[in-house]
Amino acid sequence: MVEEIHGGNIYGKPVKLDFSVNLNPLGVPKEAVEALHKAVEDCSRYPDISAQKLREAVSRFYGLPKEKFIFGNGASELFMAVVHGLRPEKTLIPVPSFYGYEYAAGAAGGEIVYYENNEKDCFGLNEDFLSALTNDIGLVFLANPNNPTGYLISREFLKRILKRCTDMGIYVALDECFIEFCEDDMSFVREMDKFPNLIIIRAFTKIFSVPGVRLGYLLCDNKPLLEKIERQLPEWNISVFAQEAGCECILQSEYIRKTVNFLKRERSFLEEGLRQSGLKVYPSMANFFLVYSERPLYDELLQRGILIRDCSNFRGLSKGFYRMAIKSREENEVLLEALEQIMRK
Repeated sequence: MVEEIHGGNIYGKPVKLDFSVNLNPLGVPKEAVEALHKAVEDCSRYPDISAQKLREAVSRFYGLPKEKFIFGNGASELFMAVVHGLRPEKTLIPVPSFYGYEYAAGAAGGEIVYYENNEKDCFGLNEDFLSALTNDIGLVFLANPNNPTGYLISREFLKRILKRCTDMGIYVALDECFIEFCEDDMSFVREMDKFPNLIIIRAFTKIFSVPGVRLGYLLCDNKPLLEKIERQLPEWNISVFAQEAGCECILQSEYIRKTVNFLKRERSFLEEGLRQSGLKVYPSMANFFLVYSERPLYDELLQRGILIRDCSNFRGLSKGFYRMAIKSREENEVLLEALEQIMRK
């Protein structure tokens, strides 16, 4: 099993194509690149400690008061701020899911319990999950769509989960970092006023392909809760680069529309090709697929200069599970050709 807990570790490896990270295959918007270059001029100054320009831009985009937003140095910093602000005695995490939830929850010192999703349900939440929401749970992490499975919780079922959590006083940290890749508007931002215990975390990282910029944001309709979380963040945590790039990225509605249309085509193309290669492919609404194979695909593809994510170290998965990002048609064809050669052996 590989030691990495995240994708993108290309360093020291003969990597030509990286399918291990789930970034937008259209690349960084040119407006964001220009903003990053311009931000060099501001490096001799401290960044705006309250990120007012960015806060106002994001507020206008959503049509929500700017006081409902908190900005962080990526979503990971916000996950950490949530658990330190709430200090839950017990945190519930459905698995398999992003390791960052476990990492953040562990840092706060509380107990972590896991709800293991079934493979027969494509590792998605089923009705039994509601019974896991007991009175002793203080916080639950949910991802929609989930990473590494790409599974999207239906709006109706998610509402039932949120209602139960509200009734039982359980806080919900809802990770929507991949929600923009979905074909329909599945976000709960417009409904967060109905659920005072709901905390939504989103990021610029995946949809705008800017993991090196480090910029995420949190939305919540509960002012005392927001204040608890915000007190856990350091001052000047948003660089001038992140603030300028974020102001441009949030304006890129047409870029997101093109991304969704592009992924709709490539998702179907890559899924069919992966199945024809003999892999078991799990349904995904995100920009990646979870697959299963008896062959050691990580090593065999790396020998061909292609890096994928070995998911055997995800809690709830095992040897043979891999995650593959959706990239350009040309790159997807290279991956499928390599898989065809491997599976023919």
